[in-house]
Amino acid sequence: MTTNDTLSASSVNLVLFAARLKGADTDAIAQSVGIAPEQLRDPDGRIPIRQMQSLWREVIQATGDPYLPLHLGNLINPVSVGVLAYVMMHCPTLGKAFEKLCQYQDIVCEGLVTTGQQIDDRYEMTLRIISDDIIFPDHVFNSELSIYLSAIRALTGQPVTAREIRFAYPRPLDIREHERIFAPARLVFDVAETVLVLDAPLLDTPILNANPSLFTLFEQHADELLRKLQQPSLTARVKQEIVTMLKGEEPTLATVADRLAMGVRTLQLHLKDEGVTYQQVLDEVRRDLAVKHLREPHLSTTDVAYLLGYSEPSVFFRSFKKWTGSTPGAFRAAHLPTNYGWGSTLRQTA
Repeated sequence: MTTNDTLSASSVNLVLFAARLKGADTDAIAQSVGIAPEQLRDPDGRIPIRQMQSLWREVIQATGDPYLPLHLGNLINPVSVGVLAYVMMHCPTLGKAFEKLCQYQDIVCEGLVTTGQQIDDRYEMTLRIISDDIIFPDHVFNSELSIYLSAIRALTGQPVTAREIRFAYPRPLDIREHERIFAPARLVFDVAETVLVLDAPLLDTPILNANPSLFTLFEQHADELLRKLQQPSLTARVKQEIVTMLKGEEPTLATVADRLAMGVRTLQLHLKDEGVTYQQVLDEVRRDLAVKHLREPHLSTTDVAYLLGYSEPSVFFRSFKKWTGSTPGAFRAAHLPTNYGWGSTLRQTA
């Protein structure tokens, strides 16, 4: 079931940066999955997890690197992932940084829960997926673990390695790249939970150049971001209403306002306070759903137009080209395996 779970725009930008280093046209990739440039320019912005999952598929194909999630920690600055990184950078010890990582995980990604506990002489950090929108758990776990280890080394200035890493996905046919990236850790696959096992004495390691004053400042900002995430914005509520009604006809501003028990003018003013208009919200929902539906081979482009509330398919075609730079048919042809047999149909409908 599709959810409204999100992750930070900063996290998405890190993946795009890594892909750009490998020669990929990241502007085109982002556009192909429905991510607009303005979404990526807001350092506190949010991107739907379902779009990030589509992005993983596209960047791996574009870079030709099937192990890109494993390589992420070595390709990017691991302490540049937004406000959470700044909070961790100014914690007094690594143990305190881990505590803040678990506390503020939702700021980075709402689809993942990170918890930690000390057991005798080891510290175990457990990663658990909680979002139905995550369809590539191996990419999520590999990228998170790669970044975590790189961040630990950057924060402490020490060549820290894991004792053991357990992966909650099937053992790949070839694990040599896992072994190279995570050496000398013992690797275990096909387990119930993904766990990073470290030596417990590392918890007392001081963080390099930590500043208590900056810690307080960044934690206040993190608290505010977390509070906003835990209280759905009006924009998110409007999106949910649009998704519920978006079949066969366009949900009007007046209808949505009525369902939210507000006047039309009041709804417009509150959306303006959040920096959007009703039309922008409607277009964003349609764009996201269009990208999702066009990846489903059993739906024709006319079906997709109906599901998005367009009375005429031609209006949908024009809108989709404005959003992504390609027609629905061209987008589908580029993103569906050729064995679905859509070729001639696509050329006729778009």
